[in-house]
Amino acid sequence: MKISRRNMARGGLAALSGLLSGFAALAVAELVSAAVRAGSGPVAAVGGAAIDRTPAPVKDWAIRNFGESDKLVLQLGILAALAVLALALGVVALHHRRTGSAGVLIFGAVGAAAAVSRPDATGLADGLPSLAGAVAGAGVLCVLTGRLTARRRADAPSSVDSGWDRRGFLIAASAAAVASGGAGVLGRTLNGSRGRDAIASRAGVVLPPPASPAAPVPSGAQLRIPGVSSLTTPNKTFYRVDTALVVPKVDATGWRLRVHGKGVEHPTTVTFQGLLDRELIERDITLTCVSNGVGGPYVGNARWIGVRLADLLREAGVRPPSRGGPADQLVARSVDGMTLGTPVEDVMDGRDAMLAVGMNGEPLPFAHGFPVRMIVPGLYGYVSACKWIEDIELTTFDDYDPYWVKREWARRAPVKTQSRIDTPKPFARPEAGTVMVAGVAWAQHRGIDKVEIRVDDGPWRPADLAAQDTVDTWRQWSFPWQATPGGHTLTVRATDRTGEVQTGKRTRTVPDGASGRHSVVVTVG
Repeated sequence: MKISRRNMARGGLAALSGLLSGFAALAVAELVSAAVRAGSGPVAAVGGAAIDRTPAPVKDWAIRNFGESDKLVLQLGILAALAVLALALGVVALHHRRTGSAGVLIFGAVGAAAAVSRPDATGLADGLPSLAGAVAGAGVLCVLTGRLTARRRADAPSSVDSGWDRRGFLIAASAAAVASGGAGVLGRTLNGSRGRDAIASRAGVVLPPPASPAAPVPSGAQLRIPGVSSLTTPNKTFYRVDTALVVPKVDATGWRLRVHGKGVEHPTTVTFQGLLDRELIERDITLTCVSNGVGGPYVGNARWIGVRLADLLREAGVRPPSRGGPADQLVARSVDGMTLGTPVEDVMDGRDAMLAVGMNGEPLPFAHGFPVRMIVPGLYGYVSACKWIEDIELTTFDDYDPYWVKREWARRAPVKTQSRIDTPKPFARPEAGTVMVAGVAWAQHRGIDKVEIRVDDGPWRPADLAAQDTVDTWRQWSFPWQATPGGHTLTVRATDRTGEVQTGKRTRTVPDGASGRHSVVVTVG
């Protein structure tokens, strides 16, 4: 059957109607979320639900391939999928308006269900943005496709083409676009204003001088070799790996931390000012994400200031298992619903586990946990580095599985001894002669004792170690390689201060961190 140009045009406008209805749904949802909670919008809710239900290997693949842009890629993917669905529903509604509108309502219900099922949901109200947006979207779709199916009246002006109301469609579509744009902008503005108090509270924080300042960085700890990672990672380039599609902005003046659970003789609630009034410590500590592949970028070193976590627990009457305490797991909860489980013994064994309030001389950035985050040297972040923390519960590993443990990751995860070649980069083409090979090695809470380099299948040769800052920080190293023309493979391995040599056996990041040795291939000219 031959399709007329008029019908093709109506089909295209029907698809546009679907797209405008989707735009209206998202805009109204954004506006309503300003009255509920910023993270209750459908894109954030569906995206969060998708993250929660994504298998660990897939999630790890996304981090490996998209890095810190993985959330942006997810959000763009959701928007693209919604756009395709909206286009399809528009075409369906041209012939079956009720069916098309019902489709919009169904997807609104899906968004509402995702919102109320999120760990940080505050109740059924979290579903309101998606439902309100769906009703608005269905209404827009019904009106616009109605204009495309309106019959010409005998007294209709010439602007009304045979079979549909062209002028009426253009007016309705323009009105829908303008109204939706206005609703979206207003919603964004209102949601942004809700974070202004948090921004103001951070701006007003003055970190007290620590009672126990960090020791001066030893001379020679920072190598002057181009391409090697800085000993201290700037805040703006410090890695960020978490599940938060919307970075929480918490007002420090209203922040509270509750400590409770098994073996807590004196349950307590602490305020942010209460933490600042306590004795603060300052330490250089390297953090590592368990999703960091061999030679990967998800490791960084910063100077942290905070309160000893062990002191706070002791004041609450907590004893570690080695001293008869009934709890062996500390579960930290974030404002976004994330839960992390940490061995109580590790928190209270004398290492500098802390509730950090500052990073590199300033209050924590929002992306790194303001107002307070937890840090435990020697453990991967997913079992120790809870950002935006608001609750600490003492329990046991048998009684509770935190977020990542439910998703195939190990309950206990000490950082593995690792090293990385920073320079030369893979596939570099250095000139023959002396080529400086350099990088970093880490084994937090144990320290690095030795780093070795191997060229092709030759013997392992000792690298020169920079001065050690602390056992909790990474350590720089260098090796002057007498490079000869041709292709070569450079491999590095480290030995920590317990005598453990970095293994050459490659394993993936799941369940407790990647292992193996980092190599780069270069061609010497």
